[in-house]
Amino acid sequence: MLDFSLFLVPVDPEEFLETPLGERVCFNATSTEEVERNSLCIVHVKEYRNHTNAVVGAMDFRKELYALYPHQNGKSKLYDLGDLNPGERVEDTYFALQTLVAELVKINCIPIIVGGSMDLMHALSVGYEITEQLINLCAVDERLNLGQPEDSISSKGYLSSLLLRRPCYLFNHATVGVQPNRNPPQEMALYDKLFFDVCKLGAFTSDFRLAEPHLRNADIIGMNLDAVKASERQLKEGNPNGFTLEQFCRIAKYAGISDKLSCFGVFNPMNENSYDAALVAHTLWYFMEGIEERKGDFPVGSKKDYLRFTVVMENEFKELIFYKSNKTDRWWMEVPYPSTESSRFERHHLVPCDKLDYDNAMNNELPDLWWRTYQKLG
Repeated sequence: MLDFSLFLVPVDPEEFLETPLGERVCFNATSTEEVERNSLCIVHVKEYRNHTNAVVGAMDFRKELYALYPHQNGKSKLYDLGDLNPGERVEDTYFALQTLVAELVKINCIPIIVGGSMDLMHALSVGYEITEQLINLCAVDERLNLGQPEDSISSKGYLSSLLLRRPCYLFNHATVGVQPNRNPPQEMALYDKLFFDVCKLGAFTSDFRLAEPHLRNADIIGMNLDAVKASERQLKEGNPNGFTLEQFCRIAKYAGISDKLSCFGVFNPMNENSYDAALVAHTLWYFMEGIEERKGDFPVGSKKDYLRFTVVMENEFKELIFYKSNKTDRWWMEVPYPSTESSRFERHHLVPCDKLDYDNAMNNELPDLWWRTYQKLG
């Protein structure tokens, strides 16, 4: 049991109790013992010290969020656990957040982290080490966040520190919305050598289906508001290119629909910008809508509800095996792993994919996603 008062400042619910969504929120949980299993838990984190351009202040996303109308068929219980204020050192904030995430994951609750900068993805990941399972991260960001091994953790570089941890539980990292002109070429090359996955902004704009498998494959998804076009956020400075608001919210919904995802974050809001508060609120609303539309079609255990396709290849791999869900028409492909590592890699040998990957295999083209996964499993 974790006592929330150790890390969190509770929210005064008075102004939200009569709002459409606010009246359904539980504001007064004092420990994990009072939180129902399989619930959604919002935490506002005010840690921006490792973000060079942050503007620290009060962001009233709750006022915007709880004024929205709830989902008609909403079944998931929603808790607002309060604010996690910065510790004396940034590392203290990381420790508090990873401890909180670990305890919520234990009871199958989904932490929804709001605010703070992208370096908090490091703390979220460390919180999962309690599971002793390899995990997948996905960042919706214009940057790769790789960083240099000798650098300290920052909003532009948290991946290197995760890769250097021993034991290392990071299996894969995907970035959706990458803009090559905002990333050093050597970092792009290293990211590729690590067999991590990229969906560039241009590819995403042309075909959203290219991003969906990466979202469906992630345990943790962090969405960076800096990846939204500055004009869309009504900012005079910032990213001149990027996602539209509609695209950003669409990604959030698909993140929620994924059965595998168990932690979600929205980072880097400009705190004095009321428009950002509304954008955060709508992003969270669509994420929660996705949660309510989950179909439970991740193919674990029996595969009797899936169509199995075997594609004979004219190369060293002989054949590729695909599965298609009868519930949602979504696709997975099977990637073999060493028999001696069966328990370590079991969660990762079925990889979400698109029908396009199956079509390519039918044309004797080895899907890039299959190859990258095979290299990591080997």
